[in-house]
Amino acid sequence: MSQIPRSLQRQQPLKEQAYPVLRVAILSGELTPGQRLVESQIAKDLQVSRTPVREALRLLQHEELVSVDADNVLQVTTFSEKDAAEFYDCRIALEQLSVMGACRNLTDLQQQELQRIMQQAEKLSVGKSSQLLNFQLLDLDYRFHRLIAEGSQNLQLRSILDHLFDKMMLLRIQTIQQNRSVLNICTEHQQIYDAIAQRDSEAAIESIKSHLIASKERVVREMTQNLAKTTDSPGS
Repeated sequence: MSQIPRSLQRQQPLKEQAYPVLRVAILSGELTPGQRLVESQIAKDLQVSRTPVREALRLLQHEELVSVDADNVLQVTTFSEKDAAEFYDCRIALEQLSVMGACRNLTDLQQQELQRIMQQAEKLSVGKSSQLLNFQLLDLDYRFHRLIAEGSQNLQLRSILDHLFDKMMLLRIQTIQQNRSVLNICTEHQQIYDAIAQRDSEAAIESIKSHLIASKERVVREMTQNLAKTTDSPGS
């Protein structure tokens, strides 16, 4: 297991600190999909007892960011192609509501922030591919979609999407290691933004649907190719 580069502070209950530390480690790719999570080793890395680590892992398992493998050992969740397709189908349905609400309720400050996110992504997309750059692009991708959900002012929709986005973040970490092209979404985001800025809900719905359908195809195709490479590799 990779070293988690910090011990916990003692000002707060340890169980309340272990959870966010491990959660960030998973969603940042520091703990990678499929990586086994050994309670005793994590406790050693964090310099705490096993009890807060056990509670944190239980919460992460409830969020489906941690799962049990075939040997009954906890690991960072790895999602299947079927999972990916289902996640995207849910997003296609839910984010139509998101952009509709944003067309009505997005504030000027939120619109400006959407512009800044797109500008940052555009600058990064021309850089030399690296793991750090890939994660930065991925983070900007979800900041864009989360901000639109926030701009809809539909609190229940935002809560549902936040939970889905976390699982999607972990899924996407699986697909950007070898091929950053799955993050080539700047043009599609621009079309979504333009429709929302013009308060054109019909165009926004069509743009978000086209974007997510294209993204679904890219991600599922990448997962299929990665699986084929694994199957064809020596010793597989």
